[in-house]
Amino acid sequence: MEIINRDRSAPFTTKDGSEIRSILDRTNSAATNQSLAEATLLPGAETEEHYHPQTEEFYYVLRGRGLMSVEGERREVGPGDAILIPPGTRHTIRNIGRESLVFLCCCAPPYSDEDTVLVD
Repeated sequence: MEIINRDRSAPFTTKDGSEIRSILDRTNSAATNQSLAEATLLPGAETEEHYHPQTEEFYYVLRGRGLMSVEGERREVGPGDAILIPPGTRHTIRNIGRESLVFLCCCAPPYSDEDTVLVD
């Protein structure tokens, strides 16, 4: 059994501009087929529009309010909302609230900068 506490992982900034704290992935566990991370966006912050050619993602909102855009369709999201982002789908999320927007990101295969393509 592997148990990893999120506080054991130092946050870093991903290619799309979000602050990520890896919880479980191939760098800190035996996980090989997926990754789980916690993302934080400060009020007014937005990720750069991007897509992942290989990776399917789930976002699960823990705190705050966001505006999620997937292939140009925009919807407000908040605590308890889960968003499916299929491979190859352009997406971005913006914090529209007054507190940090915190959400979980589950990626299969695991997240990598190499599978992140920024949209001009």
